[in-house]
Amino acid sequence: MARLSTELNRYFFEEVGKPQVTLKEILTLAGERTFGFLFVLLALPSALPVPAPGYSTPFGIVMFLLAVQLIAGRTRPWMPEGWNHKQFDLVSVQKIVKAGSPWLRRLEAVSRPRLTPVCTSLVGRTVLGIAIALMSISMMIPIPGTNTLPAMGIFVTGFGLLDDDGIISLGGLVLCLLGGSLTTLILLFGYEAVKTGIEFLLQR
Repeated sequence: MARLSTELNRYFFEEVGKPQVTLKEILTLAGERTFGFLFVLLALPSALPVPAPGYSTPFGIVMFLLAVQLIAGRTRPWMPEGWNHKQFDLVSVQKIVKAGSPWLRRLEAVSRPRLTPVCTSLVGRTVLGIAIALMSISMMIPIPGTNTLPAMGIFVTGFGLLDDDGIISLGGLVLCLLGGSLTTLILLFGYEAVKTGIEFLLQR
């Protein structure tokens, strides 16, 4: 099986001949492979330090649904039929794939099956699924700072799942923990700011 970076470049730069791609086409690209492929692909736009407006919320919703299925023990992902027709501009997808390929190749260079129970056991997949679900919720929050680090956590965790590399997935869990902490701090700061503003207005 070809490396993920090679497959993505081949598909989006050589095979797709339409100006837009659908979510169904992206999901079909995963074929018979694990959930990891989809987590990597769907987290990539928000994990990159480049603008990717319009991806965090819809892809966050899709990844949350996938994470719930992972927790439930499913081996094949399922999506509501109505979601499959969501379209994305091919040029934008190509830019994302081009920007993300160097990061994918770095992970591919060191990835191999290690500590596989982290990725294959029921307990391991449940823990990974819960972390990805929480980070997916963070990605849906329309507040700056709550998208990139959680998406990076999902991206790395998913890559570990793809190759049954428990060490990489554990590294992804660390990023998820950092992303969750950052999101919590941002929300607490926002709450205190709103609370202070309301109290100030009421005192006038």
